[in-house]
Amino acid sequence: MKWLDLEFYRGKRVFLTGHTGFKGTWMSRVLIGAGAIVTGYSLEPPTEPNVFKLSGVEQQMTSVIGDVRDAVHLKQAFEAAQPEIVLHLAAQPIVRTSYKEPAYTYETNVMGTVNLLECVRTSQAPVKSVVNVTTDKVYLNNEWSWGYRENEPLDGFDPYSNSKSCSELVTHSYKSSFFSGENAPAISTARAGNVIGGGDFAADRIIPDCVRAVSENKEIVVRNPYSTRPYQHVLEPVMAYLMIAQRQYENSDLAGWYNVGPDDCDCVTTGELVDLFCKTWGNGASWVNRAEQNAPHEANFLKLDCSKLKSTFGWQPRWHIDDAIQKTAEWTQAWLNHQDIPQEMAREIKEFVEG
Repeated sequence: MKWLDLEFYRGKRVFLTGHTGFKGTWMSRVLIGAGAIVTGYSLEPPTEPNVFKLSGVEQQMTSVIGDVRDAVHLKQAFEAAQPEIVLHLAAQPIVRTSYKEPAYTYETNVMGTVNLLECVRTSQAPVKSVVNVTTDKVYLNNEWSWGYRENEPLDGFDPYSNSKSCSELVTHSYKSSFFSGENAPAISTARAGNVIGGGDFAADRIIPDCVRAVSENKEIVVRNPYSTRPYQHVLEPVMAYLMIAQRQYENSDLAGWYNVGPDDCDCVTTGELVDLFCKTWGNGASWVNRAEQNAPHEANFLKLDCSKLKSTFGWQPRWHIDDAIQKTAEWTQAWLNHQDIPQEMAREIKEFVEG
């Protein structure tokens, strides 16, 4: 990949929040493979089974179990790590959960960001690069057919989306107020689309729902088959975050706000995604449309315009949606067949980097 040199991370001290989650575990696996010195700070893995335990990364990094709402504990872990690079992935990431637990969602996604940026602001650690991971759902969604750009208004509808909009605004404020000097760390936010891939066991996400159904020989239940989302393999945003962190470390003028999503050809409806999953999986996999009565609001149409990321860094997506589904199926088959999951993840990362 011309736009990312993983060798850059060899020997770098990286502080990663949310390392026990789906995206955080894949990030940990990539960083460890690149030779980084990684400290993770996160709650216990949110599901059982979970990709964090399966991946084997815990033994290869400093793993601190903690809550980003706990400013004192977070600060202790941060000072012990003395990071050069900070990647903030910790979040309450589920839209439907945010309706059930809005206060917890805001506490985690907003005050968690404040607490982390306070660590950066008050620490003597040699921090040079910070990336705050938010979401494509930060935008005021007008349900239009073109992709949102980084200068569009931020106003997510549901508590999850809105809390991430707030996290963006917090980051912008800290950047303007505290990190604008000559030696200040470079800080960016990254707004990624819906991620899929092996090891996601979360509730109320379509690919985990597919995996649970086919592993039990059941029909897949789809709530919103006509909703369009920017689906991408988890390695797409993970590598993009690392690219942003690296490039702004080397040149702070590149810090900013960036969309990370697939090209238009890979923005598909949920029904199309499940059709592709069933075709790839085989064995008679099928699905049924079962819309819920009085279901909480979720956006129907959402796409990102990633022109800024492409023009700034020369970035391009690597895997199309059918590749992403294929890799998800391969990982899942390896898991169901009790194969070596760290080896499977390493193989997929190698294919992504070299492909």
